[in-house]
Amino acid sequence: MTVRDTIQNAKKIVIKFGSNSLAKADGTINLDFMNQIAEECSRLIAMGKQVIIVSSGAQVAGLSSINGWAHKKDMHYRQALCAIGQVELMDKWRAAFQQESLHVAQLLFIKEDFEDYHHTLNMRNTLFTLVDEGVVPIINENDSVSFEENSIGDNDNLSALTAILWSADLLILFSDIDGVYTDNPKTNSDAKLVETVTDIPELLKKITLGNTNSFGTGGIRTKIQAAEKTTASGIPLVLANSRNKNPLSSLVDGSQSGTLFVPKDFNLAKA
Repeated sequence: MTVRDTIQNAKKIVIKFGSNSLAKADGTINLDFMNQIAEECSRLIAMGKQVIIVSSGAQVAGLSSINGWAHKKDMHYRQALCAIGQVELMDKWRAAFQQESLHVAQLLFIKEDFEDYHHTLNMRNTLFTLVDEGVVPIINENDSVSFEENSIGDNDNLSALTAILWSADLLILFSDIDGVYTDNPKTNSDAKLVETVTDIPELLKKITLGNTNSFGTGGIRTKIQAAEKTTASGIPLVLANSRNKNPLSSLVDGSQSGTLFVPKDFNLAKA
């Protein structure tokens, strides 16, 4: 089983972009990248696939608008910055998809939304309605109102919860590395890419987990946590590099590698 085969056979796809995917080297938002992703998502939709995006980047977008707050670490400033940035982030996604004649919709969730039956039912119905009408839902955690006790904490796990809620066929996590390595490839040239994972506990015995990077709240640990969630629900997960040329299309045509997490007893024919 390959990443290409899995994508080709999936109809309902959740795609997650972290802050590092959306940020340029100077920390401002990468508009060219967002335009490219909108174009590639449009191609997927033209192939008959349905797409939901989970997008980080509210804080990055906020800093792009009010860079004087860059060094303010107080929680209230951070939440206010996310409130400002979320507007900017969605405006950029709206403009990007508008070029492809596609509408977008914003949904902001917190942990409690996934724990309340009525909330999850309404969330699920809204997602189905939007996608069925050709609208691309764009989801983020509601960082402006969340706090430690009710926060999901990272969008890797948020995207996994979303994929399960929507009964997706596939979750794609885009990061700044090609996939799961035996060690950090940025510091260890001998690190090897793990292309397929069928046993996550066994994987954890063989790899070294690193720390998060400067922009993101996750790291390889949260991506594996996301894979544990999705594969337990029968949903494969692909971890790939967003910084390669045409990152989504290159996964579709097989020219980019990644790490594929395969659910136990997964039947590709049912994807």
